[in-house]
Amino acid sequence: MTPPASNWMTPATTRGEARRLMADAFSTAGLDTPALDARVLLCKALEITALDLSTKPDVTIGPVAPLLAGMVARRLKFEPVARICGMQEFWGLPFALSGATLVPRPDTETLVEAALKVVREEGRADSRLRILDLGTGSGCILTALLSELPAATGVGIDLSPDAARVARQNAAMNGVGARAAFLAGDWASAVAAPFDFIVSNPPYIETADIECLAPDVRLHDPRLALDGGPDGLAAYWRVAAEAERLLRRDGHCLVEVGAGQAGDVGRLFGRYGLVNWVAIPDLAGIERVIHATPDRDTGDMHRSP
Repeated sequence: MTPPASNWMTPATTRGEARRLMADAFSTAGLDTPALDARVLLCKALEITALDLSTKPDVTIGPVAPLLAGMVARRLKFEPVARICGMQEFWGLPFALSGATLVPRPDTETLVEAALKVVREEGRADSRLRILDLGTGSGCILTALLSELPAATGVGIDLSPDAARVARQNAAMNGVGARAAFLAGDWASAVAAPFDFIVSNPPYIETADIECLAPDVRLHDPRLALDGGPDGLAAYWRVAAEAERLLRRDGHCLVEVGAGQAGDVGRLFGRYGLVNWVAIPDLAGIERVIHATPDRDTGDMHRSP
């Protein structure tokens, strides 16, 4: 068994040695990407680039040895690298994290891409669109959209006040804070004005399946952002109800869904007047996003019988 990092990592340890020892420890622990994890954590601790690490492997790690040892210990407890670093990239933008937010995932970029495609196809990229992000978490979806739509404004809502605070900071850090408001609340119960777009990555894991998730997720992601109820669909009923109330007649609702949920979510939305829907696959071919709109002929947003 690999000894604790504090026993074999000292100020005299070189970058190359530290990288190898970390990767070996992570591999022994069964982590999926041991070499990548070692490189990212080492660069973070040393505040250097990957190029610096590869071209100057014989430089010693110096006084960061205790910090690095602590980071290794956290990763060996399956804490995600992004949480250890306190930051994750999404849509090419940096996002700070907290215990109340999910780590933004590349799959969710499918939703951002789909929304932007609609905007551009309709010729509204410079329009004063209003966007509502339900269950905003780190604010990554709304912030990414506002970064691409210079005239748009948005509201992000999360049940967690801490998540809303982090989202507000992320929007400001990425230059869109003046066009975004982040609120803590029960979905959109405090919002009344209509929106052009409603977007959401709600909790969609079935309650019974949470204990079967990978430890990186099960042990470190907020359960509030994971638990979708007994069938994984509880949050979609709320999103659909809010869309029925708040979406403009020519508006669009886009939500992320779990594998195998697209049909159920689409039919559920149909009951709330979002009768036109399509499933959009992610890069792995999994139906990842539902894009739903009202019946444009009647503008009917009332629940069907």
